Parts: sequence; structure tokens; C-alpha cells
Amino acid sequence: MGTVTLGVSIAVPEPYGSLLQERRASFGDPAAYGIPTHVTLLPPTEAEAADLPAIEAHLAQIATGGRPFPMRLSGTGTFRPLSPVVFVQVVEGASACTWLQKRVRDSSGPLVRELQFPYHPHVTVAHDIAEEAMDRAYAELADYEAAWTCGSFALYEQGPDSVWRKINEFPFGAGGAASAVPAQGGSALDEPSLH
Repeated sequence: MGTVTLGVSIAVPEPYGSLLQERRASFGDPAAYGIPTHVTLLPPTEAEAADLPAIEAHLAQIATGGRPFPMRLSGTGTFRPLSPVVFVQVVEGASACTWLQKRVRDSSGPLVRELQFPYHPHVTVAHDIAEEAMDRAYAELADYEAAWTCGSFALYEQGPDSVWRKINEFPFGAGGAASAVPAQGGSALDEPSLH
């Protein structure tokens, strides 16, 4: 069956998702329309296609143990000079994203991997484009604000055309308090994502 390239992320809902995707395109990022606007939980990861049922079962189990949580985006940040990325900051929901990404990559599951950088949840709005365009993205979205209740995360596959497509969505269930997404607060540090 071969290998597939997978990612796990929280979609930024409408109307915010399309708006940020259009802004990303306006900055000259050629990947803008191939990557749905998101917060990464698992960066691009190679997997055997035959392992997809086990991967989906693993993700469903994580979702069942979680609960919806508030997400809020505010202002911009950058990973430059370490990585050529400008992003919108996750200012509420970061600890929940950190909790989820650890479970997605847990050693007991099929998506074990190390991260290249410490985990830092964010929404990429410019990646690997001209410095002037990166500066423009940083400045023009500095006052950006969005908020919603996150009720799910999703599994995506990158096609041969480099476009990321949703395979399955995993809504949060009514898990017990011991396994639920924790209350907000605490630190969270994330890898430059699917970008």
C-alpha cells in the first residue's frame, strides 16, 4: 500500500480560516491554498497506509477523553531567524493543544515521533517567503483577534499535489475529569507546523 504523509491539527473555523488563508496568499505564500488554516498537533509525518485504521482508532480514543475548550488568537509572532515563519499567536487554548499533541505522539500509539523544535501552538500566516513580505504579514496582522470553542481535531493527508485534505474529524467526547483536556494556563512551546 505504501506510505502516506499525515498531519493532525485543529482547524481554524470560518470565517477566520478563509480570511487568514486569503491573507497568507496576499503575502505571496504559494502554499496558502494548499494548507487549511490550522493549529498543528502533529507535524507532517510519514506513515504506512496500512496503519491508517490503527492511527484513526488512536486519535478517536484521544478525542473521547477530551472536552471542548476555548481557543483565542491574538497578534503576531515569528520563529525567525530560527525558522522563516510568521504566525498568529494562540493566547488561549495553548495548554490544551500541548496536552493533545503529547497524546497524539504518545509512545503507546502509532504516531510516535520526536519534534525538531519545542512545541509552540500557532497559526502560520507566512512561511519561507521574502523578508519584506514576512515583515508585512507580521505588521498587518498585529491587531488580529479571533475566538471560538474548539470541539474537535482532524487527521489530514498530503496529496501528490502537495494539498492537505481532511481524512477524518474527531469530536471531543464526555471523558472523565482525569483524562479531560486540562484547564487553561501553564506553558506550551510548538514546532513550526504543517505551515
